[in-house]
Amino acid sequence: QVQLVESGGGSVQAGGSLRLSCAVSGYTYRGAYCMSWLRQAPGKEREGVATIDSAGSTTYADSVEGRFTISEDRAKNTLNLQMNSLKPEDTAIYYCAAGWRGYPGSQCAYTYWGQGTQVTVSS
Repeated sequence: QVQLVESGGGSVQAGGSLRLSCAVSGYTYRGAYCMSWLRQAPGKEREGVATIDSAGSTTYADSVEGRFTISEDRAKNTLNLQMNSLKPEDTAIYYCAAGWRGYPGSQCAYTYWGQGTQVTVSS
């Protein structure tokens, strides 16, 4: 059974940093896998924040480019998101998700989701 469990959320002032971690168990790192952080702010749709794939490629939303860094630690089976220079608009519930690409360059199709962790940034 695959489980994704996020941790590291909390409250921070604007300009501060947080590091989110997602403990991954039961997931098979095979083929064209991809893992992402997504977020959902109150009253808004869920949006992709950052993705890392089996080739080691990373992509970021324009709104977080240069401030956030996604990484995976295969030895510890964790997916991480280092968030620096946080802004009030980064306030949201952050989710980790895992899945696979159907073909190179295609969107990541998520099969597994974590329960989410709250990040609140005050001005």
